[in-house]
Amino acid sequence: MRSGKLDKSITLQRSSNSIDDFGTPGASWTELATVRAEVIQASTEEFIRDGASDETVVIFRCRYVDGVTTADRVLYEGAYFNIKEVKEIGRRKGLEIRTVRLS
Repeated sequence: MRSGKLDKSITLQRSSNSIDDFGTPGASWTELATVRAEVIQASTEEFIRDGASDETVVIFRCRYVDGVTTADRVLYEGAYFNIKEVKEIGRRKGLEIRTVRLS
């Protein structure tokens, strides 16, 4: 993985359950890691295969971060992206994170 392509900054966030002062459970997001990443838009083939949907698919490639799952999300340029798939690149060299932008 070439560091020159990692030109964007993303924040990986994890949901945690908490209970407020009134005893009501709620979810809050905590920062898991802030990493440098390469941002790749979905290919035309993926766009055609999925149909003309209104979802924005973005792929992030970054150095390996242990424990990233589909329950986490990505914060990039003020927008939140749900993680749909996480693939390991090599032997813990990096991650390819497929996401869908939240509306």
